Amino acid sequence: MRKIFPARKYLSLVFLIVANYSFAQNAEQRFLEHLTENRTPGMTHFMQGVSNSTTEISLAVPLGLFITSRINHDEVMQQKSLYVLENIAAGSGIAIVLKYVVNRPRPATQDSLIIPASDMGSPSFPSGHASIAFSTATALSLAYPKWYVIAPAYLWACTVGFSRMYLGVHYPTDVFAGAVIGTGSAFLCREVNKWLFHSKDKKARIVWY
Repeated sequence: MRKIFPARKYLSLVFLIVANYSFAQNAEQRFLEHLTENRTPGMTHFMQGVSNSTTEISLAVPLGLFITSRINHDEVMQQKSLYVLENIAAGSGIAIVLKYVVNRPRPATQDSLIIPASDMGSPSFPSGHASIAFSTATALSLAYPKWYVIAPAYLWACTVGFSRMYLGVHYPTDVFAGAVIGTGSAFLCREVNKWLFHSKDKKARIVWY
């Protein structure tokens, strides 16, 4: 009996995990079905614009900082621009690797009631757009911790994340995972920069963090 009881306990645990996963999956599908049913042409066009411009805006931020830093001979701003760019690259890289490791199908391939309003390419989990957007927003907020930077940066990132669900190409958990990856990579890159570029001689390198 001592050997059987643990086996039953573990089987029950596996059953609960599977049941909860199925419930969560069904809840996500119902949510996306609701969004699909209540789309409007104007909102769909807006969300497509937000979604399609994610990469361009994310690259424009560090490029704009870099150009401005060169014009003003501002080494601190130049460091910040490079930090934002390397963080976007790190967040994107992590998301791409996870996509093919997890290999989760897109929502529309699992539910015919979810009609995609955007192109679908790579696997679903995590959302690459959300990762890029939150990488940019978090890195920019850490570089410039002012409310007038943080508020619009995260408003834009959240809109990008919602647009991926509204367009029917990502589950909520895909977007949440992308946001966590993007945010986490920003803090990780900052710590790596501290470790790599810390110098006792302050004249050797200007640091902003």
